[in-house]
Amino acid sequence: MIFDFAYLTLVLALILCAFGMAAGFWGGRLTSMQAEHNPLYSGRSPTSNSLNGASWSERLTESSFHSIYAVCTLVGIAAVILWYGLLTDQFQIGYIWNSSERTLPTFYKFAAIWGGQAGSLLFWTLLLSLFSTAAAVTFRTNQRTLMPYVNGTLLAAILFFLVLLVFSANPFEQIGVVPSDGRGLNPLLQNYWMVIHPVMLYLGWVGLTVPFAFAVAALLSKRLDRRWVRTVRRWTLIPWMFLSAGIIMGSQWAYMELGWGGYWAWDPVENASFLPWLTATAFLHSIIIQEQRGILKVWNVTLIWLTFTLVILGTFTTRSGILSSVHSFAQSPVGPYFLVFLAVTTIGFLLLLYRRMALLQGENEIDSISSREGAFLANNWLFAGIAFVVLWGTFYPMFSEILTGERISVAAPWFNRVAGPLFLLLFVLMGVGPLLGWRRTGAKALRRQFTWPLAAALISVPLLLLTSRNVFPVAGFSICVFVAATIVQEFVRGMNARRRSKGESLAVALWGLLRRNGRRYGGYVIHFGIVLIGVAIIGNEFYQSTTHVTLTEGESVELSGYSLRYVALESVQRSNHTEVRANLLVSDKQTGRELAKIFPRRNIYDKAPDQPTSEVGLRMTPAEDVYVILNGWQGDGRSATFTVYINPLTMWMWVGGLLVVLGTVVSVWPHPQPKQSSRELTPQFPEGATAGQATA
Repeated sequence: MIFDFAYLTLVLALILCAFGMAAGFWGGRLTSMQAEHNPLYSGRSPTSNSLNGASWSERLTESSFHSIYAVCTLVGIAAVILWYGLLTDQFQIGYIWNSSERTLPTFYKFAAIWGGQAGSLLFWTLLLSLFSTAAAVTFRTNQRTLMPYVNGTLLAAILFFLVLLVFSANPFEQIGVVPSDGRGLNPLLQNYWMVIHPVMLYLGWVGLTVPFAFAVAALLSKRLDRRWVRTVRRWTLIPWMFLSAGIIMGSQWAYMELGWGGYWAWDPVENASFLPWLTATAFLHSIIIQEQRGILKVWNVTLIWLTFTLVILGTFTTRSGILSSVHSFAQSPVGPYFLVFLAVTTIGFLLLLYRRMALLQGENEIDSISSREGAFLANNWLFAGIAFVVLWGTFYPMFSEILTGERISVAAPWFNRVAGPLFLLLFVLMGVGPLLGWRRTGAKALRRQFTWPLAAALISVPLLLLTSRNVFPVAGFSICVFVAATIVQEFVRGMNARRRSKGESLAVALWGLLRRNGRRYGGYVIHFGIVLIGVAIIGNEFYQSTTHVTLTEGESVELSGYSLRYVALESVQRSNHTEVRANLLVSDKQTGRELAKIFPRRNIYDKAPDQPTSEVGLRMTPAEDVYVILNGWQGDGRSATFTVYINPLTMWMWVGGLLVVLGTVVSVWPHPQPKQSSRELTPQFPEGATAGQATA
């Protein structure tokens, strides 16, 4: 039977994965030994162009490449078969029976592969195999010393997930009978954002395995110079972009689907995605210092290991049931496997790091606190501090239960109170860092760089005080103004420099900056997107207004300059659920002018009538959102109960998320490199000069 064949492909993939992992590490060991005796050795025999006369190291290395390709093919076949089963309602498969139903729209049947435990693990393994194949193809003809170890590490990660699929979470397990219908997909997952949001998160989580594999390879091969961090920059930025998009999409899903007026609740699974984002962001900043100055080598390999560890820890959190969450999978037997894998990778990495410590000494020191590397180091401390706060708050309920027998939860106010000031300091550094030069920045340069941004921030303070006397939002908005002003200033200076030197128009000069120096100016676009997200968070946190009201047909409620009139309630039968929708008319309170019609609704699913979902009614503008939740109704709907929120500036969170993705694309997009001497390994800037002044 086809599903038995699919299981056998996973077993065969596991065997090939174990062989390829051993071949990779063994081949890497032989290659490193040969390279130590001959520094010019590239990993390929000089006497042969084929494997017929190849050395053992070459044969083993090639076997590791072939194993990655074969494992990817086999896992791909298994995934396609599971998709076939989902789309054709093969309910004799336990996973399909639990995750689908005949009337489920095809859109959601396709997405059901990541809607449950076993299917999501198979999807994870598929993505990891694809990332591994992409890395193997990209670096097959270069990085010959690193690639055997890279292949071995990637195959070790794939092997772990294949062990789960074969021995603990078989997605092709049959239930012995053929039910007439399935139990249906979790109602909360039947939302368009949940079709794409998990994919973005998985692409981010899984993709971060590649830079970790390169870090392990650099440690094993003793190639710990600046080249490995240059190699992994794009391979970190791309999954970081997917992870950022996934977090924003998850916030949009929570905002639209959960119906509580917010977008981030510091839920354990939200935190599980946020933690590796924090450490990966710190890594992306700190490797710039290693590239430019040859320092923070120990910190960089530790950061990327922490990122990978937090990915696995987050996956363990969502699947073990140790922490309750609206997003979690049911408790399952895979938890112990994750704990063993975490223990093995942690002990193995720390031992390897200890043995290589002598090779990780910095080539320079930080000369001054008023330098770009000083700002980046402070930036890393803050990221690490926020990560620790989030990690501690997330797992404190578990620790409290172990130590006291009582489960004490940590709610959103604690996270906001502790992490909020750290984020404000991080925003300040986001504006300060790019204005500082390498090594040190003189007083004259400081005045030139900071005059206009500080002036803009100070001017904004009295204007902001007109809206609120609360010091926290005023301070937050003024810091956002400062950071935005630094970004605008850098773009203006760069464009003016090109206009003076090349006579270009503003638009052409802007395009030239993005094309010739996309890494720098793409980073500024990302920073501007983060500023907009900060503006939305401050506006929503400090200026939100709400009311809870029961209205009869024709009755109105007024809130923050709006009048909302309840018109009627209607019911519509969909393929697998009943949609109960309220019709509300939004008008301007002062003029009575009609602004919009909004339709908050409740979806009652045939398979899970006790799990209705909420779809909010929303009028979105740049200034604020009118956000309405239908809580319930009486009788035939002549009266209904609503919760109404006015959420200021929330739209800028989604715009900021788009800018983060756009800026990342600009940063990773290949751009022409200026010709330079072969002796130039890194760009050297004059003391106190910024990179923009040297390259614009």
